[in-house]
Amino acid sequence: MMKNTIAHILRPFQYRNYRLFFLGQSIAINGTWMSLAALSWLTYRLTRDPVSLGLLMFYKQAPTFFLSPFGGVLVDYISRRRLIVIAQLIDGATMVVLGVLTITDRVEVWQVFAACVVMGITKSFELPARQALVVDIVEDREQLSNAIALNSTIFHSARLVGPMLAGTLIIPWMGEGVCFLLHAVFCAIAVRCFAELKPRPMAPRENPGTVFGQMREGFSYAFGFPPVRDLLILMIAVALFGQSYNTLLPMFAETVLDGDAGTYGLLLSATGLGAVISSLRLASRKSVLGLGTVIYQSVLLFGLSLILFSHTTSVAVALVMQFFAGMAGIRVFVGTNTIIQTLVDDHLRGRVMSLMGMVFMGAMPLGSLIYGKVAEPLGVQQTMTAGALICMVAGLIFRLRLPALRRIARPVYAERGILPPEVLPVFPRP
Repeated sequence: MMKNTIAHILRPFQYRNYRLFFLGQSIAINGTWMSLAALSWLTYRLTRDPVSLGLLMFYKQAPTFFLSPFGGVLVDYISRRRLIVIAQLIDGATMVVLGVLTITDRVEVWQVFAACVVMGITKSFELPARQALVVDIVEDREQLSNAIALNSTIFHSARLVGPMLAGTLIIPWMGEGVCFLLHAVFCAIAVRCFAELKPRPMAPRENPGTVFGQMREGFSYAFGFPPVRDLLILMIAVALFGQSYNTLLPMFAETVLDGDAGTYGLLLSATGLGAVISSLRLASRKSVLGLGTVIYQSVLLFGLSLILFSHTTSVAVALVMQFFAGMAGIRVFVGTNTIIQTLVDDHLRGRVMSLMGMVFMGAMPLGSLIYGKVAEPLGVQQTMTAGALICMVAGLIFRLRLPALRRIARPVYAERGILPPEVLPVFPRP
C-alpha cells in the first residue's frame, strides 16, 4: 500500500523535463527562503523596530501586487522558461551586491529595502511563469494534480531547509551576508537547470490586442467564474490577516519566547516541516474530489493554531503550533492552486495564475503593514489573535458557499477528463 502511494506521488518524475524543473525550483526557492530569513533578521538587527519589519515585507511583495497582471500577460504570450532564467539572473546579481555590502559592514536599511523591491519585481514575472510552466512539462493530464502538489511541496520544503540553514547555522556563525552570497550561487545553478528544459511549444495566439485588454480578459474570467472568484477571495483573507503574522516572528521570537536568531529559524522550520508533510499528503490524492472541504477545514485549523501560538511563552508549544499552522496553511494554498489550475482554460492560465500571485504576494505586504502598525499599540500576541479570528470567519463563509461552487465546477472537470463522468451527471456548465 505504501509503495503504491509513493509511486503515485512520484509519477511526474518519469519526465526528464519535470526532474529538471523540480531540481531548479528546489535550489532557487531554498535560496530565496534562506535570504528572506536573513533579510528579516538583518532588518530587525539594524532597527529593532516592528514597523521596519512590516516595511520590509511591503517592499518585497508590493511590486508583485502591481506588476503581476502584466507578468501574466507576458506568460501567456512569450517563453515562460526564458522569463524564469532572466529573473534568476537578476536575483543572483542583487544578492551578490547585498552580500558584499553586508559582509563589509556597509549595509544600510534602505539598501535592504531596495534589494527587496528588485526581488519583488522579478517575482511578479517569475511566479506566474513557474506555475504555468508545470502544465507545459507534464504530458499526462491525469498527473497534473500530482505535479502541482509536488511543485508546492518544493516551495514549502524550502521553508523548512532555507530558514533552518539561515537561522541555525549560517547567521549565528557567518552572518547574513553569507546567506545572500549562497543564494547567488543557487541562482546560477537554477539557471542551468531551467535553460535545459524543453517544454511543450505554446499554442499560437492570434490578435492578442492590447496589454490592458488582455489583463481585463483575465480579470473578467477570474472574478466572473464563481469557483475561482470565491477561492481568490478566501486566499485574500488568509494572506492578508493570517499569513502576514510571519512579519512579527523575529520580534515574537525575541520578546515573547526570549530567543534569538536560532529560535526564529526554528519557528520558520517548524512551519516548513508541517507544510512539507501536508503537501506530500495532498500529492497522494487520487483526484480533486473533496478538496473544497479540505480547504475550509484547514482555514479553521490554521486560525486555531495561530491563536494558541500567539498565547504561549513556551518554545516547545510554539514549535508545535507552528507545525500545525504550516500544515493547515499549505492545504489552503495548495488546494486552491490545484483547483484553479485544473479549472482554468489554457489560453488564460498565465493571467489567472498571475492573479493568484497578486492575491498572495499582494495581500501580504498590506497585511504586513497592518500587523506592524497594530502591533505597536495592541501588542504582538493580540494582533495575531485578531488576524486568526478573521481567517476563521472567512473559512466558515466559504463553507456555506461550497455546495453551489461544486455544482458549477464538477461539469468542467468532466469535460476535461479530470473526474469520471459518474460523479457528476446532472449539472450543466454555466
